Amino acid sequence: MELHQLEYFVAVAEEASFTRAAARVHVAQPGVSAQVRRLEAELGQQLLDRSSRSVRLTEVGAAVLPFARSALRAVANARLAVDQLAGLVRGQVAVGMVSGCSVQILPELLAEFRQRYPGVGIALSEDGSDRLVEFLRDGRLDLALIGSAGGAIPGLETAVVTDEALVAAVSADDPLAARTSVTVADLRDLPLVALPRGTGVRGALDAACADAGFEPRIVLEASALPMVARLAGMGLGVAVIPASAPASLNIPLHVLPIERPRLRSRLELAWNPAAPASPAARVLVEHARAFLQRDPAALYREETRAAGLESSPCRAARPFCGS
Repeated sequence: MELHQLEYFVAVAEEASFTRAAARVHVAQPGVSAQVRRLEAELGQQLLDRSSRSVRLTEVGAAVLPFARSALRAVANARLAVDQLAGLVRGQVAVGMVSGCSVQILPELLAEFRQRYPGVGIALSEDGSDRLVEFLRDGRLDLALIGSAGGAIPGLETAVVTDEALVAAVSADDPLAARTSVTVADLRDLPLVALPRGTGVRGALDAACADAGFEPRIVLEASALPMVARLAGMGLGVAVIPASAPASLNIPLHVLPIERPRLRSRLELAWNPAAPASPAARVLVEHARAFLQRDPAALYREETRAAGLESSPCRAARPFCGS
């Protein structure tokens, strides 16, 4: 039994096609078929049912598949361990970040990663959270810092970086400046300044307004929080932003907690556990997990204290669940 036979068998099982499996492993289809037949001959059982247009696992094949996957993972991890100890990890990783995000955690994480793995190149791009999720799913990104309204993201694993209250922010001469808080219902028909669709903050706002039975009246959109806050500070509308933002941005605003219901949004590091990852991508995800386990909240505490508002960076018992 040879490793490449197991690799080809797993590829055919997952792709349900010899043609797609051959393209995946970069081997001619007859070669893949021949090696899988040799594996079946060695085991003395048929692993794949080839009688229909779609290749399917036999009962024996379904029993063998998890062991084949485990064997391939073990070999990959052994090679990775040797490369790590020898300082030989090479390659390129692709990292995404939600547009306009100015928090320090991702630069700190990547700086440590570069110091530990100098042979790995890092490509960093910005986009909306919805697009970053799409790129993680199709393998164009290895890791991304995304905004989330707090729900599970199918197909991805995430680590919560911050879980923060959202507030309404207005200029000092706005009629709302005489109040100490607002409800979601109070936002009906008010001119709102917001981040664009596809961000966690906007997703939380849209969902809360929909639950209250109205569509938010967005008069201005900006892709970066500082601009959203500045537009509100100039009296152009009510900004809905994270609680720590006004103090960290140093923009004079009257801040109103949003109640009934309280709104929250998250920043999360996300990756795709099912995507075929290079050794460099695997060590990047491992590094990110270890980085957050040390102290996922430290880079936000001073901002939160300065703001004097509710903001709770998450250090949950299950910080790496798929939520």
